[in-house]
Amino acid sequence: MPLARTGDIVGPAHTARTGVGAFNVVQIEHAEAIVSGAEHAGRPVILQISENTVRYHGALAPVGLASLALARSARVPVAVHLDHAESVGLVEEAVALGFSSVMFDASRLPYEENVALTREVAERCHRADVWVEAELGEVGGKDGAHAPGVRTDPDEARAFVRATGVDALAVAVGSSHAMLTRDAELDLPLITRLREEARVPLVLHGSSGVSDGGLAKAVAAGMTKVNVSTHLNKLFTRAVREHLAADPAVVDPRKYLGPARAAVATEAARLLHLLAGAAA
Repeated sequence: MPLARTGDIVGPAHTARTGVGAFNVVQIEHAEAIVSGAEHAGRPVILQISENTVRYHGALAPVGLASLALARSARVPVAVHLDHAESVGLVEEAVALGFSSVMFDASRLPYEENVALTREVAERCHRADVWVEAELGEVGGKDGAHAPGVRTDPDEARAFVRATGVDALAVAVGSSHAMLTRDAELDLPLITRLREEARVPLVLHGSSGVSDGGLAKAVAAGMTKVNVSTHLNKLFTRAVREHLAADPAVVDPRKYLGPARAAVATEAARLLHLLAGAAA
């Protein structure tokens, strides 16, 4: 199957009022697990690579090209997306590598600066037929760069989308990045208002902190792209710990990374089913 485009996955889901899973890749095992889970579920998925992951690997190309290769060989539509990029240079590199979408995050800048820089990035990306997500109203928990408790204003969201021309908007509605518990309380009426005013697909960041029921309600209220990272990493790490505890003498990483990969694949498939049926 040819490499899927993010817009071709998110657009129909937005119209149908269903959810799309966008899961973060930290290393190749994550990408393999997410694609395997999507194939098992028979659902499209988005592989996301964050700027923090790029720093971890020292470059975008190794993990990016591996993710693109897995996406191209998948039996279901798989797109590759750059997540939470604050560097314009990194956005340009992702576009050059063949990513079909980017999330440019200038949300910690003053509003007018956010608009101006995001509009410039969106114009460049659209010339390359690349879909652009941006953020308005900071989502908490991102290495201190985002203020917790902030909410996106619907009128400002409408003006921001019109001024920048972005294709999707990440909004602050009560979730927070890197949550280890799934008890975040989302503002569902605000999500509905934001969908009505922004008129582009909405993106829920910090979804790991939201329960299954909360995710279903969020999609029904108007969310489309649902980002998950920490929740899958918890399962990955738990599987590694359990295997090492059961066999302390193991030295072959494949022996403990394999079960971790399988755990993520199983949960990715479950989440994709949940999101697809959330509005039904």
